[in-house]
Amino acid sequence: MRTIISIVLLQLLWYVPLKAQENPTSFTLDEAIVYALEHNYDAINASRDLVDAQKQKWETIATGLPQIEGAVSYQNQLKQPVTQIPAEFFGGEPGTFQEVVFGQPQQMNATATLRQQIFDGSYIVGVQATQAFLRYTQNAKEKSDLEVKTAVVEAYGNVLLAQESVSIFEKNKKTLDDNLYETKKLYENGLGDEESVDQLQITLSSVNNQLKNAKRLEKITLQMLNLMLGLPLDNPTVLTENLDKLTQRQIDFGLVENNFLLDNNTDYKIVKNLNEQRELELKLAKSRALPTLNAFVNYGGLSFGDSFTFFDGGQDWFGFSTLGVDLRIPIFSSLGRSASTQRAKIAFEKAKTQLTQAESQLRLQHESAKSDYILAIEQYQTSKDNLDLAERIETKNQVKYSEGLATSFELRQAQTQLYSTQQEYLQSMVDVINRKTALENIINQ
Repeated sequence: MRTIISIVLLQLLWYVPLKAQENPTSFTLDEAIVYALEHNYDAINASRDLVDAQKQKWETIATGLPQIEGAVSYQNQLKQPVTQIPAEFFGGEPGTFQEVVFGQPQQMNATATLRQQIFDGSYIVGVQATQAFLRYTQNAKEKSDLEVKTAVVEAYGNVLLAQESVSIFEKNKKTLDDNLYETKKLYENGLGDEESVDQLQITLSSVNNQLKNAKRLEKITLQMLNLMLGLPLDNPTVLTENLDKLTQRQIDFGLVENNFLLDNNTDYKIVKNLNEQRELELKLAKSRALPTLNAFVNYGGLSFGDSFTFFDGGQDWFGFSTLGVDLRIPIFSSLGRSASTQRAKIAFEKAKTQLTQAESQLRLQHESAKSDYILAIEQYQTSKDNLDLAERIETKNQVKYSEGLATSFELRQAQTQLYSTQQEYLQSMVDVINRKTALENIINQ
């Protein structure tokens, strides 16, 4: 018994750490995107929509293939109908009638019918429509994947931004704590003024509030990333990228020089799917003026009895079979089919106009995305240079303040300028990452 308990405990000890490692804990940006494309909730449902479209395609095709159905009916005439027949047929007097009951009170009928569609214009259009819908669903899945990628990139960048902000605010807070401590000592020894202490206290309070907010944002942005990845909100996800190095990798001027091919753009594919759908609707409206031809053959058995003996071995069954063809020809619909066809034609013309409009809009979006991407890179480089300048200015003012050559107000201005420049620099890096993703989505790269 002790041996068994020891084995069970050992298995549990192995099981617990394995269970805890089910969810990944660290991601690069590329790893996060790959993981999200498989586990994101929207991505999962988009994959299900694709499978559903494939099943719908076969469901439509199957309607034109042979269909076999069986039918069984049972009747028990609790009170059989009576028919009057001239009595003279039975040797009776002319002008009188004899009451007769035909058949037996119980009967059962079993039939199997094979139906085959021979020609139906709407079926042909329906099969084409399911193929078009499948292509639309594939493009919608591609669109969903791009949206998931964009959401993951933005969430990943926001987490890095929040983490870097926390690090910078903590560094700024430490510097301010040291400044405030030294200024208080000078004031207590009569070598400083109270205003300098107050100025530093104001700046420190502001930085403390920003630090607390940055820590809250760090938690919220990490939960948002977990949501995009399809992980529990409180999963201990670790980001292995460095914001600055990641930004450097996202600078690729080759993207701007690439030719823009409309046929590669997912939104353009979806608009073309809509155009194709409207064209098929027009064909469907026209097909309603065509005849339909169907054939069927059945075989069945009919049995009668005074009591329910249909499953007995000696029961007689009388077989029957029918072969038939059903031809339906539309002749006159009071111009209803004509109106339906005209409406479908108008919808098709509108779809063609929308396609032309989409071409122009997407070309404009491409040019705008290129401009935004270039601007983001330029702002990143400018912000980086400005940060170096702001740091040098703040350092010089620190030295001047400690030597009594600058006032606390001048030091606070330099610090405030530095803090603002730091945030602009962090945001410029995230902008580069997001603008590149937006451009990649348009060219579908």
